[in-house]
This record gives sequence, structure tokens and C-alpha cells, in this order.
Amino acid sequence: MIPVVRVSTREQAICAVEGIIEAGINAVEITLTVPGAIQIIADVATKYGEKLLVGAGTVLDAETCRLAILAGAEFIVSPAFDARVLEVARTYGKICMPGALTPTEVLTAWQAGADLVKVFPCNSVGGPSYIKALKGPFPQIEVVVTGGVNLENVGQFLATGVAAVGVGEIIFAQEAIKSGNVAAVTANARRLVEAIKSARSKR
Repeated sequence: MIPVVRVSTREQAICAVEGIIEAGINAVEITLTVPGAIQIIADVATKYGEKLLVGAGTVLDAETCRLAILAGAEFIVSPAFDARVLEVARTYGKICMPGALTPTEVLTAWQAGADLVKVFPCNSVGGPSYIKALKGPFPQIEVVVTGGVNLENVGQFLATGVAAVGVGEIIFAQEAIKSGNVAAVTANARRLVEAIKSARSKR
């Protein structure tokens, strides 16, 4: 599970990070749509780097990718595939997860050297059933799904063989984030963790 932090302020981002750490989650993606995202990545990586794998999301160009890595990002996520972003990430030895949707896009990103391919926006094109169909011809491609993952369907996604699921509002509910309610974020995260554990135990 990769919690995706896409919020409006630095304070909200820190609330999100603290909430998932309390839930025992050891990875987070901070999107570059968050105001001051590069500095937030640097601060979070410095403070929590020993127990939290910090990544940068919504990375759209090579220079931003470089800045995010220098700030402390250990993995790079994009909504689409840009070969220059992938090249920078590989130069620095960081994990790169470009976005793709169609079979051609997924295969192109994988053949270019992506460590994982983010299928986005997954829920808009069929959710678990789409991933199942996609994995048919591409069982070797490590897929991460984002968009529409929730307590009800996370087990279905895992059953398709995805490497991970990216999750957002199911953990970072707006009311909890806006009010700085770290405990609520933690509770939401733990519910999803339990749902994932339950799904795995049934496989």
C-alpha cells in the first residue's frame, strides 16, 4: 500500500504523514501538487527517513525529478510516461513508477525500464476487471493501481496480482486532514491495512 498525499497545505501534509506512521505504514508518496512539496519531502525524509520510504508523486519533468531526489525522494511517480524522468531516476538509482493506461502505454513504460508501472486512472476503465484483463498478456509487468481503491475492492485488486495499491482519500479524509486529526488518519489507515491482511489471508 502506498498512501498518496495530495493536500492543500504543509500542515495537512504533515498530519497525513504522522497519521500513517502511527498506523505502522512505512511508505508515502507526496505529490508535487502540494504547495512547497519539495521542502516537505526534504523535511519528512530528514525527520522520518529511517522508518519511512518517502517518494515524490505527480513528477512531470526531468528537472523536477532531480530536485525531488536531491530533497530525499527514494521513488518517483508520474501520471504518465516521460523517458527523461525515467532517465534521471535511473541515474540516481531511484525507483521510477511512470503512469500508463492502455496496453501499449503499459508495455512501452515497462520496456523502457520502469521498475513498476502505475495504471491510472484505473477505476475509470473498469477497476479490478481491467487489471485482470491487462495482466493476462503481461503477467511479468509489475503493476501498481491508483484511483478508486477502497475497503470493498482492495481485495479484488490484490487478487489480480498487482504489486501495490495507491490510496488517497480513503485514508486522508478531508475532514480529518483539514482539522489536523492525526488519530482519524491513523484509524482510517489501520482499517485499510486490516482489509489488505484479510484479503491476503484468503488467497
